[in-house]
Amino acid sequence: MRLGRKAVAEADRPRACGWVVDLRRNGGGNMWPMLAVVGPILGDGEVGMFVDADGKKSVWTIEDGGPRYAGSSAGWGGGEPVGNADAPVAVLTGGMTASAGEAVVVAFRGRPDTRFFGERTAGVPTGNEAHRLSDGAILNLTEVKDADRSGRTYEAPIPPDEEIVSARRPGRAGRDRALEAAGSWLAKQSACR
Repeated sequence: MRLGRKAVAEADRPRACGWVVDLRRNGGGNMWPMLAVVGPILGDGEVGMFVDADGKKSVWTIEDGGPRYAGSSAGWGGGEPVGNADAPVAVLTGGMTASAGEAVVVAFRGRPDTRFFGERTAGVPTGNEAHRLSDGAILNLTEVKDADRSGRTYEAPIPPDEEIVSARRPGRAGRDRALEAAGSWLAKQSACR
């Protein structure tokens, strides 16, 4: 997480006109440190929520660049503020973007001046809860769906705005058409001209 925050702060010098957030290899884990890294780019305010089977919502917010859950700190402080928190953002997604990686995708949904490029995500935008059994084993159950800042829930692969099915997979040689499309879109935004 510290390296991610440092990378965001260094990329903002002298002041970033736009951002590319590449989530194509983000297979999940703990979403809170991920949101702590991108929090300064997301900007303060409500960015998403969990919705349980009864429709109860538990909101995710960013405050001073750090994530909060249902009004309390998520245990990760804020990152350095970025010079242009309103800069356009291109988010890259793919079939390996899963679980907590999809939560980050959902957090960017509805953010102004944000566009998604690449392929559909894996399709598990959910939250799990660990339950300890009497024999000491732990059973993880999916108990909530991710929802964006408008309240729209996700329970299947999340499509990008601009689907680039033949996008080069990160780490392989050749053209990265999704990154090229994102860069082209950013270059057309007023902040980057």
